[in-house]
Amino acid sequence: MTVVVVGGGIVGLASAYYLAARGVDVVVCEKGTLGNGSTERSAGGIRAQFSTAVNVDLSVQSMRVWDDFEAAFGVDIGYRQVGYLFLARTEATADAFEEAVSMQRAHGVPSELLTPEEAGRHCLELHVDAFRAATYSPTDGFADPYLALQGFANAAREAGADVRTKTPVTSVRREDGEAGRVTGVVAGGEEIEASHVVNAAGAWASRLATLAGVDLPIAPRRRQALVVDPDTPVPEDVPLTIDLDTGSYFRPEREGAAIAGGHFASTDPDQNPDRYSKSLDLDWAATALERAADCAGYFGPDTRLRRGWAGLYAVTPDHHPIVEETVPGFVTAAGFSGHGFQHAPATGQLVAELVCDGRASLVDIDTLGSDRFDGGTGLIERNVA
Repeated sequence: MTVVVVGGGIVGLASAYYLAARGVDVVVCEKGTLGNGSTERSAGGIRAQFSTAVNVDLSVQSMRVWDDFEAAFGVDIGYRQVGYLFLARTEATADAFEEAVSMQRAHGVPSELLTPEEAGRHCLELHVDAFRAATYSPTDGFADPYLALQGFANAAREAGADVRTKTPVTSVRREDGEAGRVTGVVAGGEEIEASHVVNAAGAWASRLATLAGVDLPIAPRRRQALVVDPDTPVPEDVPLTIDLDTGSYFRPEREGAAIAGGHFASTDPDQNPDRYSKSLDLDWAATALERAADCAGYFGPDTRLRRGWAGLYAVTPDHHPIVEETVPGFVTAAGFSGHGFQHAPATGQLVAELVCDGRASLVDIDTLGSDRFDGGTGLIERNVA
């Protein structure tokens, strides 16, 4: 059995590793270099504070791997469990927090509902008077996406995976044209026969699906982040803090610096993943810093911009991934809407289960099929920044 994994980001390489570990012959085809899509531009967040059970379960299973990553993969990914702090300005958001925490705790997450004053004990410069409620979980945090990518890449190669860069997939072959089972790909000018093709192409996932005769609602959307030296240094034990009603977030970096970001525009157009601006928009940066200053006193007129960047989220209409065998032989693991890095370990295992066992068992993914969009999805992930 040969499986072709398309996409050399964290989801593709985790899938390659878990497939190879089960004795599958794996070929990874990456059109550029490893991680040069969304992975290298991720802020590295790892959390279980989601508003839907399936996202929480993906987190819980992934965090089991992240917790033991250095011992299992031999790579220190700088995993720092400083917690996530979600903040509510409106009564509606605060009410939703109560429901979310109840569900999270039922799924094994040690999250808790806080008053603004209690939240201020975790983030000392927080403008507590601006908020109605907060949630916090001490096991959330962040890690270095590139180092994690290298850990999975090295492990996949050691398990026997053939990892190819500069190898774009230009065709997906199916029996009887577009009517039958997927039988392989043409990549880098070479035909590769395969029992399965895994679509882990991130922002390019809908394009790859089109080659297989499949229409998937996965849109590339541009997101930005910046690194700053705040007015007041941000201690390294401050949680990754999300002002959910404004979409603003920040987290500590090393030596008092901070990463800040968020999506603030009223429009969110699709992007060409091969041709979009990866540089920082200064107007956006000014807004990001204003929103951060509205949230916490670390930021102000003397905050200095170090650098910034833009990357792509692969977004579905409900901000949940598509994880399924879409048509026979074509497995989709894409559309994570900014959560692909943190959910990669669970996703890789699910892909291996779909290929080797014919069904997923690690997490109940019945709600993550693409057919949910046919009549309107019942999933809505509210905890998105």
